[in-house]
Amino acid sequence: MHIYDSSSKTKSIFVPIKDGEVSLYICGPTVYDDSHLGHARSAICFDLLHRTLKAIGYRVTVAKNIT
Repeated sequence: MHIYDSSSKTKSIFVPIKDGEVSLYICGPTVYDDSHLGHARSAICFDLLHRTLKAIGYRVTVAKNIT
């Protein structure tokens, strides 16, 4: 699996720190006004990443905050 690295602007092969395990920390929405589509984008994108990693065979741990 390749992941886009925004700092180097290149695609890199994904290599987990621990073999077969992936941990994700997701900074959730800081809701101080009305909801909008941007709040859902984060949830949808990282849910898709979580499901993809599980389908490939990784054990995935997800932590998400909501401010």
